[in-house]
Amino acid sequence: MSTRRDFLRLAAGSVAVAGASGLLGGTALASGPRRVPPGHIGIQLYTVRSLMTTDAQGTLDALGRIGYSTVGVSGLYGHTPEQFRTMLDRAGLRAVLTHLSLNAIRGDWQRELANAHVLGVKYVVVPSLPSSLWTPAGYRQVAAEFTEAGRAARDAGLGFLYHNHDFDFRTVEGEVLYDILASETDPRYVDFELDLYWAIRAGYDPVEYFERYPGRFPVFHVKDMAPDGSFEDVGHGTIDFRRIFRRRDVSGVREYVVEHDQPADPLASAARSCRTLRTIRF
Repeated sequence: MSTRRDFLRLAAGSVAVAGASGLLGGTALASGPRRVPPGHIGIQLYTVRSLMTTDAQGTLDALGRIGYSTVGVSGLYGHTPEQFRTMLDRAGLRAVLTHLSLNAIRGDWQRELANAHVLGVKYVVVPSLPSSLWTPAGYRQVAAEFTEAGRAARDAGLGFLYHNHDFDFRTVEGEVLYDILASETDPRYVDFELDLYWAIRAGYDPVEYFERYPGRFPVFHVKDMAPDGSFEDVGHGTIDFRRIFRRRDVSGVREYVVEHDQPADPLASAARSCRTLRTIRF
C-alpha cells in the first residue's frame, strides 16, 4: 500500500501548498469548467448536532438561508418522521439520505423503510460497523446482510448505501476490509456513501475506487483535512476536491454532502463549506 499512500501524500501536498485559493482557482478544462449542481449541495446534520438538540427548526432554517438545498439526516432529535419532514419543508430543505444503524436493518426493516419514505429520502445508509465485526469474516457476514437489506430497499424504491470510516480500510489477515464490502455486495442493491476524508486519512485514493467500482458512489461526504490530519471546513484544507469531482462520471456521484465532525462554530463552518461547493469549478 506504500505506492497508494505516497500518491496521496503528493496529491494532498500539492493542495496544501496551493491553499484554498488554489482549490477554487486553476485553469478550466478545455470543454469549460463544471460545477457542483446547486440543488445537490447538502450537509449532514451531524455537523450541527449541538444546535439541533436545542432548536431543530431554527437550525434547519439557518441552513436553508446559508444556501444548502439538501440534508443528510442523523437522527430525529426527539421528533417523529412526520414532524421532522414538516420542519424540513418549512426550511425549504430536502432530506436525501438518512443514517440508520446496523441494528435497524436487523430489526423492523420495513418500518425503517416506511419512515425513510416519510422523510422523503433517496437513500438509507448504514454509517458504521461495530468493532466486533472488524474481521474478514465479519465483513463477509455484513456483505450478505447488506445485499438482502438493499434488495428490500430497492423493492421499496430506495437506494441502500454504506458510509465508511478509516477503520474500514484496515488490512486484516491480508485483506482490506472495505474491499470485501465493495466486491461481495450485489451492485444491484448496495452502493456507497464515500467519506472522502476518512478514505484519504486511511491512505487510499478515492479515484482508484471509482475506477475499480464505477458508478457505485452516488453520495460523497465532502469533508476536508487540515495539515495536521484533523477536520477542516471544505476548501480550507489539503484535499484536492477538484481532482476528485472531475471524475464524477466514473464515480456516479449525485449528492455532495458536507460534514465536519468537530466544528468550533457549526453554522460558520457550514457557511464556509457551502461557499466552497457553490464556487468550486473543475
